[in-house]
Amino acid sequence: LLKAMIPIRTSNWDIKLPGFLEIDLVAHCGSSNEGQYIHTLDSTDIQTGWVERVAVMGKGKTGVLNGVFDIRSNLPVRLRGIDSDNGDEFINYQLLDFCKKSAPPIVFTRGRAYKKNDNAYIEQKNRTHVRQIFGWDRYETQEALDAMNDLYDNELRLLQNLFQPSMKLKEKTQIGSKWIRKYDQPKTPFQRVIESGKYNRVKVKKLKEFIKTLDPFELSQAVDQKLETIFAMASERIR
Repeated sequence: LLKAMIPIRTSNWDIKLPGFLEIDLVAHCGSSNEGQYIHTLDSTDIQTGWVERVAVMGKGKTGVLNGVFDIRSNLPVRLRGIDSDNGDEFINYQLLDFCKKSAPPIVFTRGRAYKKNDNAYIEQKNRTHVRQIFGWDRYETQEALDAMNDLYDNELRLLQNLFQPSMKLKEKTQIGSKWIRKYDQPKTPFQRVIESGKYNRVKVKKLKEFIKTLDPFELSQAVDQKLETIFAMASERIR
């Protein structure tokens, strides 16, 4: 009954506005999923590539919902929709009620079961923006949770959203057995947010002023330093 209330998004994203997110949980459990451990609630905006992440303890519904609150408050655009997999951490009445009662309401959709391509954007970010940073180590302490959120909220968020450009696929055509892909010019998520014209004026104005004071090389060094501290908090290191 609950799943019937959350429609399946069966087609590729075809949107022109920012604020539609794919979301997922990435487990930091090491070689065992026993006990309580940290997850990263990962999210990416389909139109702009803007990324927000929150570290949460366990995968309880309340913790995930609070993470969604944090993501919404940090986004430089209005949260218009979320798309998730079929895990219980997302498919629950708490998150559905939050989406319905938001003003204006947030569109809540889900992918098909066992079809990871339905959530291809966030699957890619899980790899590049979580796994390639933290690997497969196990983190299970409050100290590690706080340190990861400090990194997600500050240097890493600024470095990736303000300074790291990426290309977007413009079109894909098949010629015989080959696919021909055409991409747009590399742009940062922040540039794409501004180009959309649909953003929070106050937040973007602050970011425009803030970016003038930032050095991407210093941010990168700060990220590496914080990561070394976090790595030392791992309960299990997998190399």
